[in-house]
Amino acid sequence: MGVMNELMDPPAIATLVGILKETSPGVPWERTAATGAELGELNLRARTDLVARALVADISEASRGDGFTTAARSFRAALQLPEFTGWVLWPVSEAAASLALDSGALEDFDDCLALLAELTPRLTGEFAIRRLLARNPDRALAAIQEWTANPDEHVRRLASEGTRPYLPWAVRVPALVQRPEATLPILDALYRDSSEYVRRSVANHLNDLARHVPDAVVATAGRWLGAAVGNTADSNTVDKNTAWVVRHGLRTLIKKGHPGALALLGFTPASVAVNGPRLDQETLTVPGELTFAFEISNSGTEEVKLAVDYLVHYQKANGSQSAKVFKISTLTLAPGERRSLSKRHAFRQMTTRVHHPGLHALELQINGAVHGRAEFLLETVRAET
Repeated sequence: MGVMNELMDPPAIATLVGILKETSPGVPWERTAATGAELGELNLRARTDLVARALVADISEASRGDGFTTAARSFRAALQLPEFTGWVLWPVSEAAASLALDSGALEDFDDCLALLAELTPRLTGEFAIRRLLARNPDRALAAIQEWTANPDEHVRRLASEGTRPYLPWAVRVPALVQRPEATLPILDALYRDSSEYVRRSVANHLNDLARHVPDAVVATAGRWLGAAVGNTADSNTVDKNTAWVVRHGLRTLIKKGHPGALALLGFTPASVAVNGPRLDQETLTVPGELTFAFEISNSGTEEVKLAVDYLVHYQKANGSQSAKVFKISTLTLAPGERRSLSKRHAFRQMTTRVHHPGLHALELQINGAVHGRAEFLLETVRAET
């Protein structure tokens, strides 16, 4: 995160303050200017909070009780300059949200949503919008729904990305987790968007929803595929954009072997014979790589489409095991056809996964069904001191 932290460095803050002084000279921007010397070793999120608090303090001093109106006027004036862009707009959007929520006035709430839509082409407003959604989800979602028809792709993406239940880096919005189907109308309006930038957000949003309402996600994806077929000259052809959105949006359900998701993508139960997996070693020391091989044969009388994955059962600190699914390939086998496959899997200590010594296992998963099991011992070594 060191490089990310420098996205909001003293020169960037000096540029922000220079723009604000030029476009809103009636506000004393001294506290904001002082933050440039206070960044120290703070991470990007902490820097954002520091600058946002300073912006709120400067604006509150000048506003005489009408902070959001002053903020909206100041930030809209700054938008007239092309230099008003980049990561320093993250604290700008957070300051606007803070002042609108402190106000409590519905007109300030609505105007803050509009301001975030104006700011998002310069830097996404997806983080600040979460606090408005948490305060009044129904009012916010009603306004956001209208953004799905906005001519700017950044605003349309904000409608999908800002309302994701599990948006990375962002605070959780309880209403979006408790009512996961509330955002489906937004996705319905955007899944065929002309912008790949927007469609990718829709797919990630759909994948988030799969954690809580998998059947609703599969039903939604099925509707989209059905509509896509109906809108093509060839009734057997799905437009490629919709097909990609559905595949990417169902990726977690496919890994979990959800029958409906698998069937929707053509991975129906198949008659296959599996030989393996065979490991290249029984004991592995971290860091290291494990290679495994196996064969799949179509033992049925019809061609089959296969989603081939594998599960690694990791040893946990308490001695139990936890499985994680990894993708290998998708393939089609004719009756009687046999295919040999191999894969390498790396074991390295990371901040996101700490490996514990002990018995591990590897299994194959084909169209959601588990085949074979091979166990191996993982050993870890202490770092030299």
